[in-house]
Amino acid sequence: MNKTFPVSYFTGRATVRNYDQERTVSEELIADLLEQAAHAPNTGNMQLYSVVLTTDPEAIARLAPAHFSQPAIMGAKAVLTFCLDVRRYHRWCEAAAGVPGLNNLQGYTWAVMDTAIVAQQFVTLAELNGLGTCYLGTTTFNAPMIAQELKLPAGVVPLLTVTLGYPAGEPIVSERLPLSAILHRDTYHDPSDSELASIYSEKESMEEYKKFVEENGLKSLARVYSDIRYPREGNEHFSAVLKEFLKNQGIAL
Repeated sequence: MNKTFPVSYFTGRATVRNYDQERTVSEELIADLLEQAAHAPNTGNMQLYSVVLTTDPEAIARLAPAHFSQPAIMGAKAVLTFCLDVRRYHRWCEAAAGVPGLNNLQGYTWAVMDTAIVAQQFVTLAELNGLGTCYLGTTTFNAPMIAQELKLPAGVVPLLTVTLGYPAGEPIVSERLPLSAILHRDTYHDPSDSELASIYSEKESMEEYKKFVEENGLKSLARVYSDIRYPREGNEHFSAVLKEFLKNQGIAL
């Protein structure tokens, strides 16, 4: 059976951060979408992930500080925390007197891939059913806080958070780099400085980004990203927090 999706969905999709407060999302619909999403590719058919669904407004409010109380979670009708999960597989093997070995870098990598793939499959299905979604990039920043709130045992690590609801208004479609920036033929092509300038020219010419540069008193958009949005100090701090948390969860990298 051939299945096709409208091309306009993929080129016109947009992240939704503001949700219609008058419309609820049924847990039956979410469960159905997750069941469909679980048919996504995964490593060795082990499905090294679990999903924690949060719909109670008070429970969402308790999760919000771990995500810096972003509008996308404060107004969400449902929050799904996609967790890499080697615990279930390990317990299954151990119950059969096996000796599982996924609490290492290779197992972690497989579980990250499985979790990311199923999360994106869910997002695509949700949006094709009229829902709006937003990935929260804060999940690995505050993994210990999230794990405590969700009572995640050893071997289970929060990786991705998706907020869900029906869109309130029309979301804005974000720009993307040209295909020439990401497609390499046969071997990797390391772009020259002039090619890099061309790749990022559209992004740098947008008024929204020009405003960021001006407001931060910097000379380029690249400096806004490297110095303000994602500075080395912050990345190293959260890397250290995550590494210690993974160790505590029994995953050695």
